[in-house]
Amino acid sequence: MTANVIVSGSLRNRLAIILTGGAALLALVLYLVVRALAAQVAQQGQDNILSASMSSVLDTAVIRDGRVMLDFPYSSFSMLNTQADDRVFYAIYEGETLLSGYDWLVVPDDLAPENTLFETTTINGDHLRVATGSRVLIGSDGPRNVSVSIAQTQDALSNTLNGISRNVAFLGLGFFLMSSALAIWAASTTSGQMRRLTTSVTRRGPQDLSPVTKAVPSEMAPLVGSLNTFMSRLDHTLTQSEDFIAEAAHRIRTPLATVRSHAEATLQRVDREDNRKSLQAMVRAIDESSRTAGQLLDHAMVTFRAENLEMSQVDLVELLQELVLGMTPVAEMKDITITMKVEGPATLLGDAILLQNALRNLIDNALKYAPAETRLLVEVSRSPTLSVSVYDEGQGFAPDEIETLSGRFVRGKNMGNKVGSGLGLTIAQEVAVAHGGKLILSNRPEGGACVTLFF
Repeated sequence: MTANVIVSGSLRNRLAIILTGGAALLALVLYLVVRALAAQVAQQGQDNILSASMSSVLDTAVIRDGRVMLDFPYSSFSMLNTQADDRVFYAIYEGETLLSGYDWLVVPDDLAPENTLFETTTINGDHLRVATGSRVLIGSDGPRNVSVSIAQTQDALSNTLNGISRNVAFLGLGFFLMSSALAIWAASTTSGQMRRLTTSVTRRGPQDLSPVTKAVPSEMAPLVGSLNTFMSRLDHTLTQSEDFIAEAAHRIRTPLATVRSHAEATLQRVDREDNRKSLQAMVRAIDESSRTAGQLLDHAMVTFRAENLEMSQVDLVELLQELVLGMTPVAEMKDITITMKVEGPATLLGDAILLQNALRNLIDNALKYAPAETRLLVEVSRSPTLSVSVYDEGQGFAPDEIETLSGRFVRGKNMGNKVGSGLGLTIAQEVAVAHGGKLILSNRPEGGACVTLFF
């Protein structure tokens, strides 16, 4: 169906990619935000513990005998224990003099008394979080500034953040998968409206040009409106064409009959051989034109009724008997015998007028091409499916033409001087298709043609 349509991607895929990409971006933002908040909360927790440890040490600072003394409480370091066994470092300064601890822990210059300063540093490849506080002690010899720094490695914090990151990653992945599933579902649901509209139009017959009345989303309303307008114009054009063909064929056939009768009367009174040949050629041309006009009428009628079938139970045996009876005089003029072979009652739910038209064309074609003094067989079979076959004892179909003879205005090479329009088999095939069947052309092994309508 899209062989002649320029396709540029899939609307459903584009929508799914956009929504899935949005879901991936939101999942990434969710991961980064939650991880940042978790890191902030975890860092705040470690800072509080470091501050408490530093304050507990700083609170023990006193001046005795002119010297600064500190008594480390046991709890000041025990509170820093972690599952990762983080290492703890400390430094105690009086002014710029190291009283105890690690000399690489330097007191910041901008440290104000009674304040706590936090910083992160790297020593020997280890990331340390340092809490530093100071206090002014008043002695007999004046004020003294004492500062305490407590540092701790961040292995436990890293482990905690890694665990939180994994959990957040799983949460983000789950969010992404659910969002992707919803995105695909939303894209399929949205494009489903287009598929349903396409299916509704595709299932129509070639003559059904009625407006699309199915409810559609507002975004599709302009498309459906344009489609309805186009089908309305096309229906009007086709109706005008069919009416013109039917009217033209009708108006041509009547004067042709009058001209033919005058030509035959004149032929009886003319003695010169060349004039007689001219009149005979005229009569033949008139017969061919009259037959073509008649079959154009039949074809226009078939085209109109094919999509508006008037269904009823049709007795095919009775219908064929009437046709054979009506066409027997024509057959007797060529010494052709028409016989029927019926397996039993055969009824079909169909349009009686179309079926009669198709079967009449088959028998008429067989009579036209069958040699004189031969037999024509009309067979009704119910096995394996209901079918009507017309057999003659003529030349049969040319093998290289058998696939194309049912086309419009197509005639075989072996037609001789037979009058025809090339529409008889076309009409029969269109009637068969309208009834859910098909037309099959074949040659008989003993000679002659076979045309079968399967229903």
